[in-house]
Amino acid sequence: MTPRPVGRTARTAPTGRTRRPTRRRYAGAAGLVASATVLALSGIPSIAAAGQPALRPSADENATAAAQADGELSEARRLADRRSLVVGDRAYAMGDETGLYPATGWHTRGEMGGIWTPPLKLLDGIWFGVDGAWLGKDVAAAKYTSGHGYQRISYPSDVSVERTDFVPDGVRATVVGLTLKSTKARTVKLDVDAHSELMPTYPWGGTTPNAGQTNLPDSGSYADGTLQFRDQGTPPVPNAAKHDYNAIVGSSLRPTTHALSANNRGPQDPAVICPADGDAPKHCDDTAFGKGTGGRLTYSVDLKPGRTTTVWFAVAGSDEGQAAAQREYKRAIGNPEKLLQAKKESRAAIDEMSAVDLPGDRLLQQSVEWSKQNLADSVQEAHNLQIRDVNEGKSYPAPSGTVDVARWFGAGFPDYPWLFATDGEYTSYAAVAAGQFDTVKAHLRALRDVSDLLNDRSGKVAHEVTPTGDVYFGSNTSAGNTDETVKFPSIVALLWRWTGDDRFRDEMYDFSVRNLKYVYRELDKDGDGWLEGLANVERSGMGSEKLDSTVYLARGLRDLADLAASRHDRATQQWAAGKADDLEQRFETQWWVGKAFGYADSVDDPANPANDNTPIFQRHWTGVTPMEAELVRPGQPTTPLASIEHAKTALDQREKPCYTGEFGLFHTGTGPTSDPAGNPGATCDDVISGVKSERSIFSLNTSIMAVAEGNFGRLGQNQQQAYTTGNARIQLDLEVWETPGGMPEIAPSPDSPANIDRAFTDRSMTMQAWGTYGVLWPVVHQQLGVDPNLGHGKVAIVPQIPGGQQKVAGSNIRLGRGSVDVSASLVGKELRTEVHTKGLAATVTVGAVLPAGAKVRTVTLDGRAAQYKLVTTARGTEVRVTARGSHSTVRITLR
Repeated sequence: MTPRPVGRTARTAPTGRTRRPTRRRYAGAAGLVASATVLALSGIPSIAAAGQPALRPSADENATAAAQADGELSEARRLADRRSLVVGDRAYAMGDETGLYPATGWHTRGEMGGIWTPPLKLLDGIWFGVDGAWLGKDVAAAKYTSGHGYQRISYPSDVSVERTDFVPDGVRATVVGLTLKSTKARTVKLDVDAHSELMPTYPWGGTTPNAGQTNLPDSGSYADGTLQFRDQGTPPVPNAAKHDYNAIVGSSLRPTTHALSANNRGPQDPAVICPADGDAPKHCDDTAFGKGTGGRLTYSVDLKPGRTTTVWFAVAGSDEGQAAAQREYKRAIGNPEKLLQAKKESRAAIDEMSAVDLPGDRLLQQSVEWSKQNLADSVQEAHNLQIRDVNEGKSYPAPSGTVDVARWFGAGFPDYPWLFATDGEYTSYAAVAAGQFDTVKAHLRALRDVSDLLNDRSGKVAHEVTPTGDVYFGSNTSAGNTDETVKFPSIVALLWRWTGDDRFRDEMYDFSVRNLKYVYRELDKDGDGWLEGLANVERSGMGSEKLDSTVYLARGLRDLADLAASRHDRATQQWAAGKADDLEQRFETQWWVGKAFGYADSVDDPANPANDNTPIFQRHWTGVTPMEAELVRPGQPTTPLASIEHAKTALDQREKPCYTGEFGLFHTGTGPTSDPAGNPGATCDDVISGVKSERSIFSLNTSIMAVAEGNFGRLGQNQQQAYTTGNARIQLDLEVWETPGGMPEIAPSPDSPANIDRAFTDRSMTMQAWGTYGVLWPVVHQQLGVDPNLGHGKVAIVPQIPGGQQKVAGSNIRLGRGSVDVSASLVGKELRTEVHTKGLAATVTVGAVLPAGAKVRTVTLDGRAAQYKLVTTARGTEVRVTARGSHSTVRITLR
């Protein structure tokens, strides 16, 4: 069994996620891929080689993604090395971009791809052949296209085929349409192979019990023109329940013949089988965990010359018996065209929210577009979750209760599409900026419901919950979850400020209070106010009290105090505000390490018996969190925890090549040349040694840095733009992406090879929700300046135009039940902010952040001289004007 991750940003097979379950790490230098190599492919100079962080994209680079069809991104190279993905809220499917299904993923080796309806895997894959030639092998795929809510693969031949896959929301099925076209009249034989693998998301390959022990053999049959697969029985392990898993495969046509066998994997027969563990071939078709079976349906299709004919197929299933699977199948195959149209329309509605116009950064503009789609693609739902503490995969007790329905942002595909606290908390900032409030609310409800059952209402938040209800980490007996527990009240407050939903605030309030009461009761044993326990990064030599837990506690206290004040709970308000005052007053003295130009990653070295809060500096990405997390204080401008002076020093340091690579922020920076830890690459000019660098660039780490830069008004080309561009490029750059438009977990990095060069069973996630935080929040909240506090009936819109640009604009930005359009421009010496609100019952403040050193000559509101305030914030000097009416234009003339 692989060890528990150390540092949740490394929760992957490749590099180890920071405190992720069963994390595995890439081993040694054999897997290294230089960033310079990746960039050389695109003709872009290697900035790392020049010793500088990534810059804002050039005009040519901006055009890379923009040249694609509107709402679609296409790839034609190395399709067999790239993962494909289509997602609905009740099902998803992953193969490669030729239409085949290599064994994929590592949680249960090779079994994380294929076709799923959480919590159940249905098939290893579905394959199509035309007149005996298998698509994806005998007939090569020429192009893979990712659209908003669907994918398409093109196969040119005498009979050309376009394959369209999508997953209708609300249906436990994946739907595939084959559109065939011939230049002459003919009748073709169409073969469809399907190979089952009815297996739940948990247990995994390395847990006790493991997937091999609990996975029962599938049976196959033919009925009503469909292949029907079934797995019935009770696994031979204690506390396992009886189950009845079913999958159905069929078409809108009636088959002419059918066949059943143990194989039926199309061109992937005979299958290459990966062992359960140890060395494995780079490419496998199935694994030792597999106990599925197969079948074939054969159809006769008449084609007319020059006309297209579309044949639809559905793969449906259920963990609730055969009748339930039949219902899902009928819903999917009854009218596929209507379901596809509904899918496209729902995604078009998502595209219309928080639509931005960034003429100075079209790459970032398109990243906003696709990040909104990534969030929608991450939504998952499961029913009847049996909540069970499996103690990091070491035990399998009886369930402690049932959660009827859970809905959440899946963390990452294919190995983490389930419910996480950390991922959901970071992703929530992106989601509110995108107007996707409902899923954030559902995610928080699911965390609360699971946590209360798991932890007997202690207030501790569960870390990781599979769709079966098995909780890998986060029970009362687990060592920590400190940061996740203290972040929960902040996400409740975030939703309340963006929606003004007092009912939701009230629903979450008791749990939010219990969150912070728990950590002070259980995780501050020495009474110093710095909480103990595991947090985002766990590495050798760290102290028991972590920086990120401290930062997010400070924010959580302020947010809980605000929630309490709005409910007239004076006792809780005073308690939380008093704790926050004390923590903030002592923070800089305790945590700042001047000789390291940054904040300590932890304090209280476990090897130091004095336990005297010794600062321990290790250059992890969490050192940026004091600049990233904003604190809302009554009557004061919202600012991060870090002082402005120390923030400047720390951010300047993190921008250097010892911390920042081609695509963003390293997990752990590189120490001085003399460091005996043997750090490779560019070195930092601090004097701290003994810490091994980890030059893996996670999209979350880069997001944290992008947000931190924006909080201090650092929007320049070598500041925030370097990091927003980094995340945008790994999502949209033709020479970098794996799955077009998908924000991955890890960028190609010196210590993390590009996914397409690795085995399918040893990759990081091809789409990870948390990376959208570093795109949507910087654009909507920081550049466009949208800062609602609808819980208190206020909205501030104070844009800041990035350096080197002249305009930023956004429309249909959801605020509560209304929305706002924003346009900010700088022409000559005039700053102009135009705001149009719709359906907002709130006091609106409009303004702009002044360029550094600028002075105000005049301010007008709707063409008339206006009273205004100059407010000094961490972003800079803000001009603020109280708006009148739903349409306001503020013009600021500079001296």
